[in-house]
Amino acid sequence: MMQSLPMRSAEAVPNSINEQHQTQLANQLVTRRSARFSVGLWALMVLIAVAWYALPTPLVAVTLALLPIVIWPMLNWPFGMVLGFVLLSFFRLHELYPPLMALRLPQLFALAALVSMAWQLLVIRKMQIYWNRDFNWLIGFFVFCAIGVLLASNRSVAMAYFNGVFSKIALMTIIIAWLLRAPSDFKQAAMAFIIAGSLVAMVALSNAAAGIEVVEGNRVTIGRSFGSTLGDPNDLALVLLFPLGFTLGWLLHAQGWSRLMTLVALVLLVMAILATQSRGGLLGVMTVVGVFAWRRVQNKTMLLLVAGVALMVLFALAGIDQRSSGGAAEQGIDESAMGRIYAWQAAFSMALHSPVSGVGLDNFYANYYFYSSHWDGKNHAVHSTWFGILAETGFVGLALFIAVLWRMVTRIISVANIRAQHPATLMVAESVLAGLLGTVVSGTFLTQGFTWPFYIFFALILALRQSINQQNSDFAK
Repeated sequence: MMQSLPMRSAEAVPNSINEQHQTQLANQLVTRRSARFSVGLWALMVLIAVAWYALPTPLVAVTLALLPIVIWPMLNWPFGMVLGFVLLSFFRLHELYPPLMALRLPQLFALAALVSMAWQLLVIRKMQIYWNRDFNWLIGFFVFCAIGVLLASNRSVAMAYFNGVFSKIALMTIIIAWLLRAPSDFKQAAMAFIIAGSLVAMVALSNAAAGIEVVEGNRVTIGRSFGSTLGDPNDLALVLLFPLGFTLGWLLHAQGWSRLMTLVALVLLVMAILATQSRGGLLGVMTVVGVFAWRRVQNKTMLLLVAGVALMVLFALAGIDQRSSGGAAEQGIDESAMGRIYAWQAAFSMALHSPVSGVGLDNFYANYYFYSSHWDGKNHAVHSTWFGILAETGFVGLALFIAVLWRMVTRIISVANIRAQHPATLMVAESVLAGLLGTVVSGTFLTQGFTWPFYIFFALILALRQSINQQNSDFAK
């Protein structure tokens, strides 16, 4: 009697073929990654040999010994390299302690960020990129600004600012939007902003207490003696305002000791902004706090009354009436206000003369003499985000920027209103909403159209929206 052979079901055969095919694909992927890794390793060995041959000194050997310790985190943590570059470029951390300036930390972190990105994107292909319509609008504005550089009234000034500052901001905006994915990434970024802001605030308060780096009698600055960008009290207030939303958001969402630490950071930031006596900074503080309060307080009328009283108290605490410009000693419209009005008139004249492209990036100051109706012997800054964009990119550039801003505000409002999400992303979403609106309001008196704050917020909004979509997709699966 013949034994019956076991019969495989018709469904098992395709499944077996699929498993074999998937195994082959996985093996091919591992082989490709191994090959890329081998090529990279050989290239590194050749580079080391050339370096040692060119510089046969013991220092090269010590450097080469420490190289793997530096290279490993650099290649595998691109977010940290990019975040370090942003913190150094925006908060100017190396300028808080002048001996660090000789190390050229921003350049080192910029190089590390580019190498890490290239490794992740081209060699191991671990980094995932995405695209949507919001990127189109943002890139459109960047390209428009680049075209305006070629049409600028002073092309060398515009080119220098575009190459030295704005092109890096544009590139890092896209990279940050791609790198931030997990809730832990957003949490780390928020904490980094809080720590950096606290360091700046402590140096500012130290300068105020010692009476050094002070202008107009009692307005604190940092590094004014060696030309730091924090040497202007309004710019310093802008830097201090940026982490305020993250600090308040962390304070409201955190638990335990971290809440106490962020409370200390919040006090430091507010006190430092008061020390700058910047009206734009105070309006920004009121807006950031107001956004959080508006989303939590039911009685809106009472909230508005309290906000009005709080604003007057802040102005009194800041001692703005004691300023040598814009203080109570000046009758009628003070000197500071009139200076802004003259600057805004000049900005409007520039836009009328070049309505499509404006006078070009960083060209307002150089063109003030030619377009101002009031000349007091020196050029002036525009002291307004909106008039600054209007003057340097024309009516078209301002309209394009407002369109991008409107899209981003609507995106972050929708993200912040989603309650069914990770606590870290909810905290950062609410912080970004408050911070962005604070930046919009303070932009009336602070020039920040082509500096970091808006674009960091834009990158965080794009990343938050992508993270929420990914969370929804994973939940659906």
